[in-house]
Amino acid sequence: MKGLLSCMILCISVTASAQQLVTLQGKAQGTYYIIKYISTGQPVSLQADVEDIFRDIDRSMSLYIPNSLINRFNKGPKVVMDDHMRTVVKKAQEVSKLTNGLFDITVKPLVDLWGFGVIRHNNGRPSPEAIRRTMRVVGYQHLTLRAKYLIKKKEGVEIDCNGIAQGFTSDVLGRFLQSRGIRNFLVDVGGELVASGLNVQGQPWSVGIERPPAADSTGEPVQAILRLKDRAIATSGNYRRFFDEGGTRFAHTIDPRTGEALHNNIIAVTVTAPDAITADAYDNALILLGVEKGLQFVEEHAKLGLEVYYIYKETNGRISEKYSPGFFPQNK
Repeated sequence: MKGLLSCMILCISVTASAQQLVTLQGKAQGTYYIIKYISTGQPVSLQADVEDIFRDIDRSMSLYIPNSLINRFNKGPKVVMDDHMRTVVKKAQEVSKLTNGLFDITVKPLVDLWGFGVIRHNNGRPSPEAIRRTMRVVGYQHLTLRAKYLIKKKEGVEIDCNGIAQGFTSDVLGRFLQSRGIRNFLVDVGGELVASGLNVQGQPWSVGIERPPAADSTGEPVQAILRLKDRAIATSGNYRRFFDEGGTRFAHTIDPRTGEALHNNIIAVTVTAPDAITADAYDNALILLGVEKGLQFVEEHAKLGLEVYYIYKETNGRISEKYSPGFFPQNK
């Protein structure tokens, strides 16, 4: 989906203490995954277990699997949630309320309308009337969680968890590694990362943040290095999935309050948080808020443990960046 972050400076040597860096990688959820962890004994392959976790989550929330729980909900009035869907929907509703609807999983009809859904199309900007009509079934208030049930209050309401599911998956994989006694790892699912403990060198995991090509004036893809320990990171940008019309670039991030696709001056926003589901959810809201309001939101909601890094284009075309005080802790 986003894929903006890349793992950097990951030691691959075997030390005198028999610590080994084990790497698992593959494709899932329409993107890649890379899992690196430190093994102190004879490594046992966890690849099959990891792939089982992906399949289990896909059966719950993949829009590409016809009989997934999410598709059954979208076709009917309610569904019995599994643990995966319950965790994601509860978190989504929490973020929706705190951001006044800037993040909203009921945005699916708008995503489809703009051509960024499962069935892709490029019909250009929808008409104001089409947006108004679609907005009638958009709103997190149209969902009810009652015990094990997810219930829609209005016919036509549909959900899309893509804005939060990959971060959730990274957290699930991290908890799986911990259940196997692994404390030092880095999980990356399509650019949503969870870091725990230290690398082989006994240092926090190093993650490189790439600027998109249009913002790179030096030829070097990595513009910033983060040292992550027991923390997660996610990125959202407007340079991967978009279309241009009338001199305006419309990106795949949709504002659920207005029905409009993102077309502000933000190139990318990167968020760190205590866990990946939080980072993944709030990067969507923070890119819609914009630089100044986004930085203010992070400051006013310090208890969330968010830090944010913006890359944006000024009115004169210059590429600039701003970030919250704690984003680069090693610089403090």
